[in-house]
Amino acid sequence: MLMFLPCLLYYICFKYLPMFGIIISFKNYNLFRGIWESEWVGFHYYRMFFSNPDFLLLMRNTFLLGFYNLVFGFPAPIILAILFNELRSMVFKRFVQTVSYLPHFISNVIVAGMVVMFLSPTGGWVNEMLGMFGIGPINFMVEAEMFRSVFVGSEIWQHTGWASIIYLAALTGIDPSLYEAAEIDGASRMRKIWHVTLPGIRTAVIILLILNIGKIIEIGFEKVFLLYNPATYSTADILSTYTYRVGITQGNFSYASAIDLFTGVISLLFLLSANYLSRRFSDSSLW
Repeated sequence: MLMFLPCLLYYICFKYLPMFGIIISFKNYNLFRGIWESEWVGFHYYRMFFSNPDFLLLMRNTFLLGFYNLVFGFPAPIILAILFNELRSMVFKRFVQTVSYLPHFISNVIVAGMVVMFLSPTGGWVNEMLGMFGIGPINFMVEAEMFRSVFVGSEIWQHTGWASIIYLAALTGIDPSLYEAAEIDGASRMRKIWHVTLPGIRTAVIILLILNIGKIIEIGFEKVFLLYNPATYSTADILSTYTYRVGITQGNFSYASAIDLFTGVISLLFLLSANYLSRRFSDSSLW
């Protein structure tokens, strides 16, 4: 409980106490008059957002970016953990694990800078490799249709190694006698993975899948903000970046709060739906 205390304090201070600020989404908030003295306007800013010509574009971009990140990013650490589990050389296994963990500790600012440098049409190693096959150069960072691939690819590279730790921990809980029994029955390595390894980590997979579905439209603001530009707004502009522009840049705090609360409600609905379906069709769920 003592080790859990910092985590509890973090959520109380930065997640629960700030919920009081939700009230400004129902008011015409004036910084000088304060929250209580600001005029109550009800659902004005919500209606304003829903009638915004960019509403559908923002929802589409946010959902698709989160969906692609889930489809391609979620299985990656599972596959990596299984590959680690199948390695027989402990020295090589520890080396590869360490290398795969390192990108997680790199700042998003540095990661974004590396992505821009690697994909540069002048000297970027990706374009250098494409040039060997007579392709390019391609300016990836100003091609709107390529933004999602760039973002999801950088997310997989940065976080897959670290995310695999949970699955590696789950793998240690599998009874070794199950592998021995499968081997006696003549099961190949792929058969053992399919019939022993995957069922052994099923609970961890389902729980993490539910949590990831709940965050499908809460794509991290920082990396998108660092990677996008006006040329890629058509596919890269999402709810969090739009909230930043109208809230911080333009000072419309009430409008930004309304958008952020709407995002939170949608995420909650996704989480509840995923948990309900998991409880309905399997024996694992959050509650």
